[in-house]
Amino acid sequence: MNRREFLQFLGISGVLSSVPGCATSSLSFASATPSWGLPPSLEDKLITSPGLNYKILIKWGDQINLKEKFGFNNDFIAIHSLTNNRALLWVNHEYVNPLFINGLERTKENVDKELLEVGGSILEIQNHDGQWSVIKNSQYNRRLHGNTKIPFAWNKKIAGSKKAIGTMGNCAGGKTPWGTFLTCEENYDLFWGDVDRSGKITQSLMGWDKIYPRSPEHYGWVVEVHPETGKSKKLISLGRCAHECAAVTKGKNGKVVAYTGDDTNNEHLYKFISQSSSSLKKGKLYVASLEQNRWISLDIEDQPVLKKHFKDQTEIQIYAREAAKLVGATPLDRPEDIEFDPLTGNVFIALTNNKASKNYYGSILKIVEDNNDPASLTFRHETFLTGGDKNAFACPDNMVFDQKGNLWFTSDISGAEINKGAYEGYGNNGLFVFLRSGEYQGEVVKVASAPIDAEFTGPCFSSDYKTLFLSIQHPGELSKSLDKLTSQWPDGDIPKSAVVTLQGPLLDKIISGKV
Repeated sequence: MNRREFLQFLGISGVLSSVPGCATSSLSFASATPSWGLPPSLEDKLITSPGLNYKILIKWGDQINLKEKFGFNNDFIAIHSLTNNRALLWVNHEYVNPLFINGLERTKENVDKELLEVGGSILEIQNHDGQWSVIKNSQYNRRLHGNTKIPFAWNKKIAGSKKAIGTMGNCAGGKTPWGTFLTCEENYDLFWGDVDRSGKITQSLMGWDKIYPRSPEHYGWVVEVHPETGKSKKLISLGRCAHECAAVTKGKNGKVVAYTGDDTNNEHLYKFISQSSSSLKKGKLYVASLEQNRWISLDIEDQPVLKKHFKDQTEIQIYAREAAKLVGATPLDRPEDIEFDPLTGNVFIALTNNKASKNYYGSILKIVEDNNDPASLTFRHETFLTGGDKNAFACPDNMVFDQKGNLWFTSDISGAEINKGAYEGYGNNGLFVFLRSGEYQGEVVKVASAPIDAEFTGPCFSSDYKTLFLSIQHPGELSKSLDKLTSQWPDGDIPKSAVVTLQGPLLDKIISGKV
């Protein structure tokens, strides 16, 4: 197929026809990458396209107040405006690499240090003459970490407690219509192992459970955080799994709807429909069947098979994966980030890959809810983009739309596989944009390349779309020792994750459709 036929096959032409002023019959797709598109790179640098500039906002270990420091491996970013030039930034801290913190030995002292490196940070930032900076020692600056006590937003105890100690594995997230942040606990089993309904517990890789035997059921939830106070709660209503994100909108009836993916091979896509227009505490959890094009209820009163296997709704929420399989949910290729198209309202899901099924490159799935209503229980779906040579990207992960409908997304090729095997020739992970208008409409273009071993995460626009905030996570993660570093980004010493700001004339041109 030629480029035009390929895009039409993927359903992209139908999406593009919804852009004001565009008609499918008059579309003309470019046959080559624009001059400002980046080729693959294996350099230990953050490389950006000409006209796109970056500055480091904050990096691992920087002091944020008199007692606390910015945590390790920053991921998801969300912004809460205070004034025209001041805002609060939430940043996830997903996991740690003990080598860079205190060594690999599993002692209480070492684990205690690592517990303070995960969770998330709230930072007050200010814009002066177009440049953002962190306000050090702001009253808002604070950390949530592995020792923070967080209550469960549920009417029953979870594993014998009304609260959990700590949050970790915080990957992506979301933001509610009322302005709170959502941070998602993904691979909780790395820290505390896991438990099945028979009570059998698996050990963790990090070894934290050997020092502090906490209940695995206390982790794997979506956590809601108030931006100005840091007050938080774990939302049992959205189920327990390896949550990658939580994308929130409202149905036509005004009720809140939250979508979340379980980032594991052959796991599922979930949707929660709240009873309220301003809370995620009570409602009904559903799971997607792509074969049936419908959302299947996980309510015990709706499903005889669940009533047969589970004692109550609380147990279903804790073991959502098992419940989803019992009702016939569709297994997917690592559903990660979820975003809403501002031009159509459609739901986009990054399916990163499934190497066990020989899907090495991943894809982006599009769901069109019936009547364009997020609260609908039926939908249509199609593949929007596929990774691989045709589009010159692999393993799509985090996404964000700009105000003109351009889709920006990052890639997540495993550090151990970068430029090897199926990924030979792709180079380091990158930041890409799918263009919705202009001369290169319909093209996927690489605009930034990450340092060695790193991936970009958490892309987030400022309210005026003049700045794209971006995390650089785990540079040098494959280092064998402090004497054999694979990366020394950004300071020429021990590698450090960081948040950067991307600005410049190219960003303005892309968003205005003038490239």
